[in-house]
Amino acid sequence: MAGAGVREFKRRIRSVKNTQQITKAMKMVAAAKLRRAQERAESSRPYTETLQGTLARLAALSTDVEHPLLVKREEIRKVGYIVVTADRGLCGGYNTNIIRAANDSIAADDRKVDAGIIAVGRKARDFYRKRSGLDAEFINLGDNVSYTDAREIAGYIINAYENEELDEVYLVYSRFVNVLRQEPTVTKLLPIEPPEQQKDAETPEKLIEYIYEPSAELILLTLLPRYVGSQIYHAMLEGKASEQGARMTAMGNATQNAGEIIDSLTLQMNKVRQSAITDEILDIVGGAEALNKGGK
Repeated sequence: MAGAGVREFKRRIRSVKNTQQITKAMKMVAAAKLRRAQERAESSRPYTETLQGTLARLAALSTDVEHPLLVKREEIRKVGYIVVTADRGLCGGYNTNIIRAANDSIAADDRKVDAGIIAVGRKARDFYRKRSGLDAEFINLGDNVSYTDAREIAGYIINAYENEELDEVYLVYSRFVNVLRQEPTVTKLLPIEPPEQQKDAETPEKLIEYIYEPSAELILLTLLPRYVGSQIYHAMLEGKASEQGARMTAMGNATQNAGEIIDSLTLQMNKVRQSAITDEILDIVGGAEALNKGGK
């Protein structure tokens, strides 16, 4: 019986070691992907911030410009949520936190309007497909997201907004802070609300002056659709870096937990083995004493 118990412990330890090797390898892969994803996310931030500043200046100079993406509708019937998650799991609470942020935002809207979900990533698609409100899905985009993917999503969003299928659009994604911290973020995408006007540091009351060719109005109209695509692309890059950071942390914790389980199982196995050896010694001693008594 003791031999069977030891064999069972050995089998369990071998199984946990195999799992530990997998999680360790996944952590290393995630670490390698994280470096690239983090670089892309951080490099996109200056472009996004510059585009926002340019949009603010153009909006200040072009107050009479009319564009469908700037229209604020008085009656809000349906609000769209672009929920950016991963295609795969094994990344801790990354996907759950984003979906929770989207659901909290929907629940906090006291206007009692319909919510339409545009799922970017398989996990968001799988969650909302079982519930009402899934309008579109964009999945299997891979680890190296491209602006082409973001432009396709932006095209769908712009078309739905201009056709009044959606009256507001929000972007839900995870902003990468560091390996251990990713912040679920909800930002308003449509209608476009130009950021605060950029002012010169030395003359804070004056707007920086630029010369625009052919005109500020035409440039603004050209930038508006591109602004939507760049915001979605930036969210996807931030989300991919957050995903890899979360997966690296989760696989590191899993590897550490597997080591603790192996140590615990090894200790229990040694106790069982020691108990079996002790029982055998007692049996031998008892047999020897019986023989000695019988010889007398």
